[in-house]
Amino acid sequence: MWVLRTVREGVVATPTLEIRGFELYRAYLDAAAQDALVGDLRAVLGVAPLVQPVTPSGKPMSVRMSAAGRLGWITDRAGYRYSDTHPSGTPWPAIPPSISAIWDDIIGGTRAPDCCLINWYGEGAKMGMHQDRDEGDFSWPVLSISLGDAALFRMGNLTRGGKTESVWLESGDVMVMGGEARLAYHGVDRVKHGSSPLLKNGGRINLTLRVVDLP
Repeated sequence: MWVLRTVREGVVATPTLEIRGFELYRAYLDAAAQDALVGDLRAVLGVAPLVQPVTPSGKPMSVRMSAAGRLGWITDRAGYRYSDTHPSGTPWPAIPPSISAIWDDIIGGTRAPDCCLINWYGEGAKMGMHQDRDEGDFSWPVLSISLGDAALFRMGNLTRGGKTESVWLESGDVMVMGGEARLAYHGVDRVKHGSSPLLKNGGRINLTLRVVDLP
């Protein structure tokens, strides 16, 4: 079972906001840290380029995706699943230490994430309400890092439908989805294009770190 540990430079960090078990650490990464992460991600994407995935029904998703780590999450006509190779057939690159350090800082270093999913949101991209449930062990949280343009993030329930709540995620924010929020439906309704100067041509990068433990 994961134990929350949020110690940076001798200071214990606490969530800025908690909604339905979703813990938001607002402005967790400063401008220099965000720039460094973007540089590290460019190196990852040079090995594992972004692809536009399709759902099992054949519908193209509006986000583009890649990954780093032992496994990457993919979707195509064969279904939703984790794979040890990029769709091109090459192994995924390692998760950069700068990204792993955020997991270690907030979650703790007793277990490393198996996957860092990289989602790129261009203008008009969004993500429908969904659960993260392709992993084999739900006791570990999903840690989400926002870089670039602000996104309207919606949080729902353990089943589809019902009342939801939303919050804007800004560049440098970190969200932890564990405990009661681990299997809650969530999604991105829209991205405020051009709201952040981090990326030269705008857009949003979302990183989600996951322990997979496939059976």
